[in-house]
Amino acid sequence: MNQSIATFAGGCFWCTEAVFLQLKGVESVVSGYIGGRVENPTYQQICTGTTGHAEAIQIIFDEDLIAFGTLLEVFFATHNPTTLNRQGADVGTQYRSEIFYHSDSQKLLAEAYILQLVEAKVFDSPIVTQLSPVTAFYPAESYHQNYYQQNKEQSYCHYVITPKMNKLSESFTTLLK
Repeated sequence: MNQSIATFAGGCFWCTEAVFLQLKGVESVVSGYIGGRVENPTYQQICTGTTGHAEAIQIIFDEDLIAFGTLLEVFFATHNPTTLNRQGADVGTQYRSEIFYHSDSQKLLAEAYILQLVEAKVFDSPIVTQLSPVTAFYPAESYHQNYYQQNKEQSYCHYVITPKMNKLSESFTTLLK
């Protein structure tokens, strides 16, 4: 097994966690907070937008089964990387699009993939996804973990996450568990 870590912020962590938990080679996904100034922040603090943290996920994956480049492909296909500090109705710096790289290799792969998307004109607006070295990652409170699976009937899940899950199953069938 060739275990690696990837850390992505792509808006609400409930959405990104639900998506990546479905992929073959992904061993675990933890929702949490990264990139801010407060140690051990709480969800209530994050929601103010004043801590500097992003809602993010930390993915443990087996590189023998799924490549970091494939994770990037899914990341960019399942959130909007062109809206600054926003994903749909979720607005604030905590909802920014950011990749926290764990190695120079991850940084180079992310830069190359973003350039590929730009050159192919995949999006109508400029990509605003930031690339930053990984910093302290703080797991979110336990009720945020595996949120979608436990709350599928909740309106936010039904109207926001379920369409992402449908897109995932249509576009990435061969990657699903």
